[in-house]
Amino acid sequence: MAATMMKSSSRSRATAASVKENGVKLEEGLNPFKSDRFDAEFYVQSTSSLNDKEIKQLCTYLVDLKRASAEEMRRSVYANYAAFIRTSKEISDLEGELSSIRNLLSTQATLIHGLADGVHIDSLSISDSDGFSVNGALDSEHKEISDLDKWLVEFPDLLDVLLAERRVEEALAALDEGERVVSEAKEMKSLNPSLLLSLQSSITERRQKLADQLAEAACQPSTRGAELRASVSALKKLGDGPHAHSLLLNAHLQRYQYNMQSLRPSNTSYGGAYTAALAQLVFSAVAQAASDSLAIFGEEPAYSSELVMWATKQTEAFALLVKRHALASSAAAGGLRAAAECVQIALGHCSLLEARGLALCPVLLKLFRPSVEQALDANLKRIQESTAAMAAADDWVLTYPPNVNRQTGSTTAFQLKLTSSAHRFNLMVQDFFEDVGPLLSMQLGGQALEGLFQVFNSYVNMLIKALPESMEEEESFEDSGNKIVRMAETEAQQIALLANASLLADELLPRAAMKLSSLNQDPYKDDNRRRTTERQNRHPEQREWRRRLVGSVDRLKDSFCRQHALSLIFTEDGDSHLTADMYISMERNADEVEWIPSLIFQELFIKLNRMANIAADMFVGRERFATLLLMRLTETVILWISEDQSFWDDIEEGPRPLGPLGLQQFYLDMKFVVCFASNGRYLSRNLQRIVNEIIRKAMSAFSATGMDPYSDLPEDEWFNEICQDAMERLSGKPKEINGERELSSPTASVSAQSISSVRSHNSS
Repeated sequence: MAATMMKSSSRSRATAASVKENGVKLEEGLNPFKSDRFDAEFYVQSTSSLNDKEIKQLCTYLVDLKRASAEEMRRSVYANYAAFIRTSKEISDLEGELSSIRNLLSTQATLIHGLADGVHIDSLSISDSDGFSVNGALDSEHKEISDLDKWLVEFPDLLDVLLAERRVEEALAALDEGERVVSEAKEMKSLNPSLLLSLQSSITERRQKLADQLAEAACQPSTRGAELRASVSALKKLGDGPHAHSLLLNAHLQRYQYNMQSLRPSNTSYGGAYTAALAQLVFSAVAQAASDSLAIFGEEPAYSSELVMWATKQTEAFALLVKRHALASSAAAGGLRAAAECVQIALGHCSLLEARGLALCPVLLKLFRPSVEQALDANLKRIQESTAAMAAADDWVLTYPPNVNRQTGSTTAFQLKLTSSAHRFNLMVQDFFEDVGPLLSMQLGGQALEGLFQVFNSYVNMLIKALPESMEEEESFEDSGNKIVRMAETEAQQIALLANASLLADELLPRAAMKLSSLNQDPYKDDNRRRTTERQNRHPEQREWRRRLVGSVDRLKDSFCRQHALSLIFTEDGDSHLTADMYISMERNADEVEWIPSLIFQELFIKLNRMANIAADMFVGRERFATLLLMRLTETVILWISEDQSFWDDIEEGPRPLGPLGLQQFYLDMKFVVCFASNGRYLSRNLQRIVNEIIRKAMSAFSATGMDPYSDLPEDEWFNEICQDAMERLSGKPKEINGERELSSPTASVSAQSISSVRSHNSS
């Protein structure tokens, strides 16, 4: 062992000598740098010519110097280690002595204060018996004082140890014990004011230190779960409940904000994945914060209010992120389904908080509403523009939907015939109402219906423009006046326009809108009574909406009927086919009279018959619509006659009166209208009323000449036979004449019975 140490010492001396030698050389090498005339550039140039050998030698010197330095440090540690240990022990002993001195000084101070408070000791020269009892009492009192003094001395140290070791529960118990001692001392006046004040200061100081420790622990991101709840609960026990509650909420905020650092907006077009991930982070943190708050602080209003405000703030921040990264692009592009999906995802997570008393869905709905409204408007505009583009190239031929197999005898929604533009409109509307449940929860159901009505009304305006002879005022229809629409030249094409509008308004659009009434689309409302009330309130709204759709279709029907009525009544040059002269002049041509309906009414019958055949093919299963169309067209023509003031001015006040033959012809024409309308089952009460009023006006004009109209009118049977014969002949089914009566000449004399029948007819 000694030999080894000698060898080691020899190596150390040799190394030291080498280092010393090298150090001298190194000192000499540094001399050029110490000169005031040192030129760095010249030195670099002069030394750059060192050869490899000199560089290696310099590196060797540096390595030797490093080894020598390490060896010197090891020698220094070994040489001084014993002294270091000895000094540490001395310091420890000194700390113990200082602690004893401090305890002694504290004890002496207590005794001095006790003496100052009136503690008097009697003389020691007392009898043995008396001395025994007094000394015994004194010993007992001294013992009590010593225990209290000892506790007063050890109490701060005990708290310091508990705080240093972070034994929170024991520290809380010790602080409670200190508070109890202070309370008893105040009540019993067992401590002088200075000691009491010192004890109170010590308790306050340690209490604040413990509160700081707990607050620091609660703010650490690594503090979670039970540890966080324990820290907050302990802080609450220290009497700082508001601060503890704020720290609890802030801890949950920091935690989910930290987790959000790894979350990036989705690259998808709708951001559904981003919304779901963000909602999971935010609302799970809010839910956990609510659970912790309830477990620690209960349902105190102050803490509940703070929790609600904090949760509302986090919900608003969440909504802003979703709007920025998910809803903005969808809303601008009109992606209503994508926007609705994001809203549904957010509401689904948010609704789970209602079990914890946090109804935050209204906050989300309010913030999401503008974006969804933007998507709604953009989507409706896209439907309108796409349908207008299709209408420009529509051939107005009814077909079944593309890529759908027709089932014989079926009239389901998927097998209704529409033209290409109407098919496009229907498909886009059906898509519009898919997955839009939030529209109801955001109270946008009415806005969606109103927007869809405006789009449908715009489409009807385009259909009106497609009529070849539409009125000039139709050109100014909003949203359609600047659209190019292909004309519907034939009657079949024009009736196809009506088929488009009627099928959409009566069946397809209401069926699609029923999705807004689906209770399954309102996921976060569980109150059945509330949902039932809302459903009942929506039904009148949808009934009014359907009524408006039908009213828009009626505008198209009116334009259609007005166009065809005018084409019957007027020539291309603007002359009228229906004048008073055609009835008044019959008296001058009595020998040439042929008792058949006037030409204009024959053409009306032919047109109606032709349209009835077309409509029968187009409206399979919807015969009522065809009937109403024929009814309205007939009423339009007859109403025109009733309101043509120039016609009646000539009849009633013209230079020539209406004669018997003219009255018979006019009566025959009106009777013909009633007959073919009744035969076609489109005779309405309104049409019957208008015809009766026209007949009464004609008979009144005839009576004004002093003649009795009933004496010149044949029996109704005669008119009925002529009308029946005309209908069969005009429809291609001539009636064989049985020879019983010559239809070309009325009965010469009119019996009282025939007059009675005419009067009865007019009074009906």
